[in-house]
Amino acid sequence: MAGDDHSVIRARPPRGSTDHTARRDDPDVRDAHRRDAAHYPGGHTPGVCFPETEADVAAIVRTAERLLPIGAQSSLTGGATPFGDTVLSTARMDRVLEWTTTGVRVEPGLVLARLDSTLAERGRYYPPIPTYDGATVGGTVATNAAGAATFKYGTTRAWVEAATIVLADGDVIDLRRGTNRATADGSFAIVGTNGIARTIHLPKYQTPDLAKISAGYFVRPDMDPLDLFIGSEGTLGIVTAVELRVLAVRPAWLVGLVPVPDEDQALTLVSALRDAARRTWHSGDEAGVDVAAVEYLDRRCLELLREDATPQRLGVQLPRSAQAALLFQTELPPETSSEAAAHALGSFADPDQQSRVARLARLLDVQGALAATIPALPGDDGRRRALFALREAVPEAVNRRLGERQRTVDASISKCASDVIVPFEHLREALVTYREIFDRHGLDYAVWGHASDGNLHPNALPRSRRDMDEAREAQLEIGEATIALGGCPMAEHGTGRNTVKKALLERFYGRAAVAAMRRVKHLLDPTGKLAPGVLFDVDATQT
Repeated sequence: MAGDDHSVIRARPPRGSTDHTARRDDPDVRDAHRRDAAHYPGGHTPGVCFPETEADVAAIVRTAERLLPIGAQSSLTGGATPFGDTVLSTARMDRVLEWTTTGVRVEPGLVLARLDSTLAERGRYYPPIPTYDGATVGGTVATNAAGAATFKYGTTRAWVEAATIVLADGDVIDLRRGTNRATADGSFAIVGTNGIARTIHLPKYQTPDLAKISAGYFVRPDMDPLDLFIGSEGTLGIVTAVELRVLAVRPAWLVGLVPVPDEDQALTLVSALRDAARRTWHSGDEAGVDVAAVEYLDRRCLELLREDATPQRLGVQLPRSAQAALLFQTELPPETSSEAAAHALGSFADPDQQSRVARLARLLDVQGALAATIPALPGDDGRRRALFALREAVPEAVNRRLGERQRTVDASISKCASDVIVPFEHLREALVTYREIFDRHGLDYAVWGHASDGNLHPNALPRSRRDMDEAREAQLEIGEATIALGGCPMAEHGTGRNTVKKALLERFYGRAAVAAMRRVKHLLDPTGKLAPGVLFDVDATQT
């Protein structure tokens, strides 16, 4: 085996001290880590480890029988809920390690909000931060997470330049994009510190080319092994450091909330904003409309916000007549001031005004949406945070209601949501189909998501055990309808422990493809110790 073969990865021993490997077994610590944002009932752990170094992680991995790596436990699929696993928390691995010429190297426990503020101090920008910025870098790498700005910038995968990973045997590999490639027959080798080589034969399927996808193991011809680990949900190794590419210049933003009278107008406006942005990117027009993201909230979402008095709390007026709302984010030159943006808005009808703001205003005016738009201009960080908080208050409202019903109605009630993406041209049809499915099952539901990507989150709000059964069946049907429209039922949240998503993973790729994924898992983790039950049922990983 040639030492310079691009398909060969050579492992090394872990670096650093091993002074922080002790488990915390006290009940309050265990209780604090027994569930994630999916509200899966029955989570439990014998103990929680808080490593601080690569060597700590490796020592924990070598001695564990069942180990679940977690970050912020913001998983919406149960992927960060332990079921008898020792929890490995990356909370103390949250440092910025190094600034590079193109980005930054960080530890996996770094919270995205802190990453963003640290970059802002240097005028830099990391675009694929999800709407929930309390997640960690490691968690987003584990699921190939994405967010609203995927429309312009792509998913986490496109921004990971390198990663250090502790494997299931405690060996460490350093992967840098472009350094290694799979062979023509779809394999690569890892040479362990013991000198023994393991050949990893990749599955023969090919991951579809969608705007975002977080469905099992990523496979492409001649692929970079780094991409196999991104999105693998902690089942193949534990990331201890990540190098992210960032933008050297941080743009200014104009954010707008647009309440609209019906869903049809909302989707028409999304299409117009998308088309204008794509024309700008294609032409390079510096004064063109540059929309990075458009978020969508349906009628039920707005009802939940009103029920919780969220608009009043945030100081955002939400008209009673609105039956849907959009939240768009437009990028402006970094030097754009609030005064300049306000002037362009006020004089948009002047044909001599050819700024990005004026052109955006004209587009909104043509669509009949300008008068209703609530803008947050560059520099108005308080208003911008309020608009994003309004959007984020929707999943918070749903999760809070589910948690209350789990405690007071039935312990089996849990998160029952889809994370689906379709080609944008099928988004209107998809929404109609999803509503028909929910209505047929007699469910309360809300739909929101990243409309500019065609990525929506249809959420059931079960009120009883019967509703839970109906909701699971509805989510399965929604996933199947998504596949039929050329989309994927796992766009950005992964599969986790969710039984419906596991079934949809098999329907999406086929039984043989999922069996091939399991073989990859077995080659890299023969005893199935890493994230057992995530992606695949436990017994399937140990055959």
